[in-house]
Amino acid sequence: MANTTSQSTERMQYDLVLVGGSPSNLALAHRLLARHTDASKPISIAILEKSREFGGHICSGAVVKPRILKELFPNWEEDKFPIEAVCDESHFSVMGEQSIWHAPNALLPAGLKKQGYWVLTLSMVVAWMADQLKKKAAESEHITVDLFPGFAAHEILYDGDRVSGVSVVENKDEHPEAADNQIFGKLVCFGDKGFLSEDLVKKYSLRPNPQIWSVGVKEVWQLPKPGKDATDEEKATFASYDGKVWHTMGYPLTDGSFGGGFIYGMKNNRLTIGLIASLDSPNPNLNPQQLLQAYKKHPFVANMLKDATLFKYGAALLPEGGYYSLPTQFGIDGALLMGDALGVLDVSNLNGVSNSMECGKIAADIITELLANGKDFTIANLKPYQTRVMGSAVGDSLKQGRYFRDAFQSNPKLLKDYLPEVMEGVDKGNPWGAVTKMGTKATLSGEAFTAGAKILGIMDFGKVKYAKDHEHIVPDYTDTLPSGAADENTPKDLKAILYSREDAVFYAGTKYHHDVNHIDEFNAETCVACISKYDALNKETPCVSDCTAEVHRIDIQEQVRVHGMSLENCIQCRTCQMVCPQENLKVRPAEQGSGPDYLGL
Repeated sequence: MANTTSQSTERMQYDLVLVGGSPSNLALAHRLLARHTDASKPISIAILEKSREFGGHICSGAVVKPRILKELFPNWEEDKFPIEAVCDESHFSVMGEQSIWHAPNALLPAGLKKQGYWVLTLSMVVAWMADQLKKKAAESEHITVDLFPGFAAHEILYDGDRVSGVSVVENKDEHPEAADNQIFGKLVCFGDKGFLSEDLVKKYSLRPNPQIWSVGVKEVWQLPKPGKDATDEEKATFASYDGKVWHTMGYPLTDGSFGGGFIYGMKNNRLTIGLIASLDSPNPNLNPQQLLQAYKKHPFVANMLKDATLFKYGAALLPEGGYYSLPTQFGIDGALLMGDALGVLDVSNLNGVSNSMECGKIAADIITELLANGKDFTIANLKPYQTRVMGSAVGDSLKQGRYFRDAFQSNPKLLKDYLPEVMEGVDKGNPWGAVTKMGTKATLSGEAFTAGAKILGIMDFGKVKYAKDHEHIVPDYTDTLPSGAADENTPKDLKAILYSREDAVFYAGTKYHHDVNHIDEFNAETCVACISKYDALNKETPCVSDCTAEVHRIDIQEQVRVHGMSLENCIQCRTCQMVCPQENLKVRPAEQGSGPDYLGL
């Protein structure tokens, strides 16, 4: 890491400031190192990461088409790029309550066939990318790369209407030294998941159609290994899932909520188990962490985890709006939006990581051209970034999947009525009969053609208008979801793999400094009214129910039920902010490297 002491006596000034140690920002930096070869025009880059170390707040498991990775890292084998496995067996499956049906690969769209893709632990990939950046920058005489783990960007700085940098200190009115904690850049790239980029988007009304979100909850398990002296017969009893991938729908999301499960087999006998629940559900009490426990109750999953040991737990938001939730501009003067800040996840193909890295590569190419031609980072000069992203494989995939989420929002029968029939057919051993019956019903009602055309993206239906996730909530919703809790009737082996929310937090490795205070509650009376409303319905408030880490709770003060928070448990997922019915909560990035430890998750 280059020394910036001499340049920071007046103020810390860089050519580029990258907010977030994200795959998109790190891809940008790597590409820039490879492309910027003009020693007469030195360039300086600062990368800010709110976690204690790069990768520490990255929760995603990933199954990624390796093209962009091989392009960014041509020496990936020599440099020991951290691959968990190459997928050699891929399934898209429907789960009933007891059985599972693997849909024939021949019937699946190409994007759901993952054979040949790399199975990755993204936190380890990000850590590797940061380490490689240090090594490569040290070999360059004309590029300075300064990595700042443990430094969250809290405020965007402006020079008129132009972004000029960020502040890395919170509550600047209480910190007279705040001016010494500002980092300025000719261009600021936001690769965060909305912690700070949402301020830029709101200030300039860049996203007229709101982003919609899901939350992914994930665990990594260590499976038992045979002993050194085990016989071949004994070794054969230990299952190996390396390179095997399952994406599932159905159980436990039995109420019509959009989402599904995933299982990735990794090296060293580890297994990733996860569940994604979309937050545009009418159900105010999804409780995603407990849904994951219910998922593990399924015999197919429970059998995999027999005698296994929990290694890590975490949760993170995923931007699902896709094409119609993209900003109208991908930046403003002095700033660009990248990756999740932009919202380039294609949920129809389960493709987010490679799209984000592609954005970073394209941005680096634009920046290289502007520097070579001595041009400033105005939005007019940065416009080719948006044009090239939308003209690339990223734009193609987003356009192809532009109606995918709308297909399920506009026709709730798909998940609420038809999918349960298929699940029942799976449990009865007749999935094809159920699929045929469902198809006949949908065809006769006229729904099949429209739904199919939207899912496949083969027709134009005009623009989609989304509502914010919390606007979908129906407070008196009556359907219930399977329980993830263990009771006296739960078999011992099954009970051993189920965790309460408060126990799961331990495996997220949360650490906070004294007097942590990173979630804003704007109006206490608003929370009191919300609690009273849900109490009358015998339900938990959405922030309490849907919290993935036992942060939000109900306290009693002077005989009034009020909102309280155990902020030391927070794993920075921001689910509470998205489901708060009154938009009365805001999660800010934790200071000084606080939060979860997701390395290895």
